[in-house]
Amino acid sequence: MNDVNTDAAALELDIRLARADFALEIALNLPARGITALCGPSGAGKTTLLRLIAGLESGAQGRIEFAGQCWQDSARAQFVPTHRRPIGYVFQEPRLFPHLTVQQNIDFARRRALDAAARQADSADVVQLLGIEHLLARRVHTLSGGEQSRAAIARALAGAPRLLLMDEPLAALDAARKAEILPWLERLCAHARVPILYVSHAHDEVARLADYVVLIEGGKLRAHGAAQDMLARLDLSTARGADAGVFIPAVFVEHDAQDCLSRFSFAGGELFVPLAAPPAKAQQRIRIAARDVSLALTRPEDSSIANRIACTVTELADTDSPAHLLVRLDAGGAPLLARITRRAARTLDVRPGQAVWAQIKAVTLLD
Repeated sequence: MNDVNTDAAALELDIRLARADFALEIALNLPARGITALCGPSGAGKTTLLRLIAGLESGAQGRIEFAGQCWQDSARAQFVPTHRRPIGYVFQEPRLFPHLTVQQNIDFARRRALDAAARQADSADVVQLLGIEHLLARRVHTLSGGEQSRAAIARALAGAPRLLLMDEPLAALDAARKAEILPWLERLCAHARVPILYVSHAHDEVARLADYVVLIEGGKLRAHGAAQDMLARLDLSTARGADAGVFIPAVFVEHDAQDCLSRFSFAGGELFVPLAAPPAKAQQRIRIAARDVSLALTRPEDSSIANRIACTVTELADTDSPAHLLVRLDAGGAPLLARITRRAARTLDVRPGQAVWAQIKAVTLLD
């Protein structure tokens, strides 16, 4: 994934929007690189904030500044309209022009680019990155949902934006189409040269793509920070659901072709991941869902579970289920989460500072 420099702010927000039934108030500086995920429950204000940044909402008070350029300052009656902001916007629905081919959609966006050099730029790199070369001559109505989404992203990038805004681009897709487009979206995020704001409430998407996470609840900023740390915080709603989990940065060590297993090293030890072939790159993200982690007081010796990590319990918290607790673990500095029953926690006398073994039943390679 992209390296994130959290000291350099690409986007500075101090914005307030009051409506009859909703109020948004956000003061925040966002990283200059990488993928920032805007998370929170439905109605929290994620899309509203994205639309304010894009200049698609009016009536807000405060200031928005991007890379030293003021886009809005209500105190000075300054407002840069959407078409003058160097952004690309990907909506929940693709919103492609149905009477044009994919290539014509892309060309339209390039012609409207603010920068003259961008208007002359070749879009071949974006087309190749998203794997849509074979779709360029086709009309929109002949494309699948996943293909339309990729074409919409290509169009957003064709204008050479300095900031890419993505509003739940996978929300309208079924599970099969989502699985189809996620690898392409990963490639985009890994190679993008512009900061990306990605709105999502899907835990797996955030773990897979985000470098930085902003949690919004009830129109207010609840918390923000590096994705690995945010997803492991037990005081946040992101950890309370059944899909809670963390990702661990890991390095590929070797591949066993006979057993189709790849071995990875990380701060807390080693992990084995079922793979038919070695990964394409050494640096990887491995996602571990809390529901796939069980605890033992001694090292399990007779077990079919290959991934067993020595950990220390650091914290316990309630979940969305009255029968379960969430346990945060420290694995050599890497955070893990385990979702266990209250009965198990009582039987094992799980408490902060306790040494335990984490048995990881399933892992997912994200990158």
